[in-house]
Amino acid sequence: MGLFTTINTAASGLTAERLRLDVISDNIANASTTRTAEGGAYRRSRVVFRPRVDQPYWRSPFLPESLQNKIGAGVRVASIDKDMDSELVLKWDPTHPDAIKTGPKAGYVEMPNVNVVTEMVDMISASRAYEANVAIMDGSKSMFRKALEIGG
Repeated sequence: MGLFTTINTAASGLTAERLRLDVISDNIANASTTRTAEGGAYRRSRVVFRPRVDQPYWRSPFLPESLQNKIGAGVRVASIDKDMDSELVLKWDPTHPDAIKTGPKAGYVEMPNVNVVTEMVDMISASRAYEANVAIMDGSKSMFRKALEIGG
C-alpha cells in the first residue's frame, strides 16, 4: 500500500463531488429555461460515477479474490447524462413566446424537468460527501505527521 493511496482516493472523490456540485448548480440556474441551443426546454443533468479500477495498491488476505482489484482506487465521473426519462412540466401561459401554438397542448409552455427541492437535497448530499473526503485527507495528514514524530 502506497503512502499516498488514501490521499489519492479522497482526491478522486473531491474532484467528482466538485463536478457534481457544478452540475447541480447548472440545473438550478436553468430551472426556468424554456429554450436551449438543442431546442426545447432545458433537461436536468445527472452525474454518473464509476469506481476507478486500476491495479490494486495492495492485496488483503481477508478479502475474496473477486474484490481484490477494487481496493483503494477511488471514483471517477463516467458521464454527465441528460434526464430524458422524466417528463417536462406543462405550464399554461398562452402569452409566453415559447408557448405551443397548435394541437391539444396549445397555450402550454414546456418547462424544464428540474425540481429545485430535489436539486437542493442533492447539493447537500454532494457537500457532505465533499466534506467527508476532506476529513479523510486531514486524517491522513495527521497520521503522516504522527509517523514522522515517531520516527524522528
